[in-house]
Amino acid sequence: MTAEEDALFGLPYAPPDATVPYGPHPSQVVDLHLPAGPPAGIRVTLLHGGFWREAYDRRHLAPLAAALAAQGVEVTLAEYRRVGPGGGGGWPQTYEDIVRAAAIRSGSGPARHVLVGHSAGGHLALCAASEAAGVDAVIAVAPVADLARARELGLSGGAVEEFLGGGHHPEADPVLRPPAGVRVTVLHGDADPDVPLELSRSYAAAAGSNVTLRVLPGTGHYAAITPGTAAYEALLAALGRPSASPCPS
Repeated sequence: MTAEEDALFGLPYAPPDATVPYGPHPSQVVDLHLPAGPPAGIRVTLLHGGFWREAYDRRHLAPLAAALAAQGVEVTLAEYRRVGPGGGGGWPQTYEDIVRAAAIRSGSGPARHVLVGHSAGGHLALCAASEAAGVDAVIAVAPVADLARARELGLSGGAVEEFLGGGHHPEADPVLRPPAGVRVTVLHGDADPDVPLELSRSYAAAAGSNVTLRVLPGTGHYAAITPGTAAYEALLAALGRPSASPCPS
C-alpha cells in the first residue's frame, strides 16, 4: 500500500443516512448521505473505483461522501455489479447499473447534478458524459480514461480484459465514445502509480472542448478523494464548493 492509500483506507467508516435498492442484485444499492447543513444546491452521484472488481466496494468512499454532505452536498454513493464470482458485472452490465443509480436522489428541489467517479468509477463517469442524460457535469478523478491503452499496459493484472470479458467493445472506451455533452473536469496526479496520467491526457486530447484536464503535481492515486488533503481541495473547487480548510488568520 502507498501512503495515500493508507491515509484513505485508514479513515473511519461513515454510515449513510439510508440505503436504497435500485435492482434485485445485492450490489444494486445506493447509500444516501444527506446535507448536514443548508443545502448547497449540488447533488453528487459518487462512483468508486477498484478496477471494476468485486473485491472492492463503496465503503472506502464513505468518508468522502460524509465530508461532501458536511459541505451541504446531497450525495448518492453508488454500488454496482462488478467482475468476480457472483458479481454479475462487466460491460455493459456495470455501466447500466451506474446509469440507473445516477437517477436516484434523496432531496427535493432543484440541484445541479454532478457525476463524480474515481479510477474505474471515473471511467464509468466519462462514459456517461457522452450521453449526459440527467447529468449537468462530470468530474473524473484518476480515471481509466483510455481502455485500449490501459489494456495494452495490462493495468492491475489485466483488469480491462476481465471487465470486457476478453472481447472488444469500443463503445466501452471513453476515448472512442462521442464527445462529452456536458462539462467534464479530469483531475489526475502526475505521480499516480496505479493509473498513468497519459490515459487522461489521451482522453482530453480526443474528447473536445467540453473537457478540462487539471494535473495535480506530486499527487498519486488517492489524495483527491481523501478529505483534508490539498488534492481534495481541488475536487471541492471543481464542484464549485469553497475550501474546507480553515481560513488563515
